[in-house]
Amino acid sequence: MPDRPLTVLFLCTGNSARSILAEALLNHLGAGRFVAVSAGTKPRGAIHPLALALLEEGGIATENLRSESIERYAGPAARAIDLVVTLCDSAAAEPCPVLPGAPASVHWGLADPAAIEGSDEERRGAFERTWSDIEGRVRLLLALPQDELDRQALAREFGAAHARFNGSPAAST
Repeated sequence: MPDRPLTVLFLCTGNSARSILAEALLNHLGAGRFVAVSAGTKPRGAIHPLALALLEEGGIATENLRSESIERYAGPAARAIDLVVTLCDSAAAEPCPVLPGAPASVHWGLADPAAIEGSDEERRGAFERTWSDIEGRVRLLLALPQDELDRQALAREFGAAHARFNGSPAAST
């Protein structure tokens, strides 16, 4: 059984939508078991308004959320990360800095709702689908017994959660 909450870093390119939604949801639902953070390889510097709206509508705190660079979590003085979850194809293909503690990693390939063009209704629908995908994966993980969650088990289970929703295997290390 872990002696501290497991730290999960959600990583995507812009850190304005998917990774922010995942961070906020895991912190909200997994309080005490997980500490979630998020970053981008090329952060936009601002959170997408539709991501903030979904979180606020769900009663999830948004005041501490920031669009930040992955560099914040690199280097020997950085916070220890147990698991890195990449959320988009471009983040999975980009080189990441070496993170302290050699965290496990898994990739969830989710479409970027912030990239959707169209009507307000179409864009909102894209965010709602992404939210639903993330929520389903997070809830599967939270159903696991605490004593079964070490770094490697966490990577396996996050990968399995992705596969259940996606119908295909997820890469993990």
